[in-house]
Amino acid sequence: MAFVTLSVLEGLERGRIFRNLETPVTIGREEDNTVQLNDERVSRLHAKLQEDQGQVIFTDLHSTNGSRVNGHPVQLRVLRPGDHLQIGRCTLLFGSEEEISRRAKRLGVEVSALLPWQGPSSRSVPAGGLEDAEFSLSENLNPEQMMSPLFFGERPALPPVLGAGQRARIADVLAYIHEQLNSIVHAGRESSEASDGQIQVAWERWQSLLLLQRDLALWLSDVANPDSNA
Repeated sequence: MAFVTLSVLEGLERGRIFRNLETPVTIGREEDNTVQLNDERVSRLHAKLQEDQGQVIFTDLHSTNGSRVNGHPVQLRVLRPGDHLQIGRCTLLFGSEEEISRRAKRLGVEVSALLPWQGPSSRSVPAGGLEDAEFSLSENLNPEQMMSPLFFGERPALPPVLGAGQRARIADVLAYIHEQLNSIVHAGRESSEASDGQIQVAWERWQSLLLLQRDLALWLSDVANPDSNA
């Protein structure tokens, strides 16, 4: 069991803070959700937050319009304080001020680096203890265009408990990715026509990179939708 805080940054419920919600937490348009969002682009039961092995997992529940984390389409994601969830036309900030501040300190960055933004002039900032919202955004912020990294140099940890077969399969996947990237890196050469340090890669190696991207997309889909392969 975990307790989470969600602040509504954009949407009809803007300024509302859901503090210390006990997992599992459901998000959707229907009244019986833990967090109800009044937006026709939000599915009746849109997404779920649950605790697993000390981490909070975000799952899109096959919603009509999908979900984004930090501007990136996701189906399954380990949430970190400062992540912003885009559900329909609503944007929710995950984590309390204290949790986000602790993560920023651990990463050695300013708190503002973890928050949604559209450029330096519209980056969100702490609201300085206002009772109606922990964070404020500029009025011209467009949630559909907000983009920030999914990872800030944080290497995702492998699950702590895996069977021998599971470890072998993960090792195979990672070895495959490493082998493909290694062949592309070693095939690259510095361009003799450019003075800015550009690297040239042969067309067939570039195609290999695109195929690797395809394989990664398929793996992500398979992990998020295990029943589809049953």
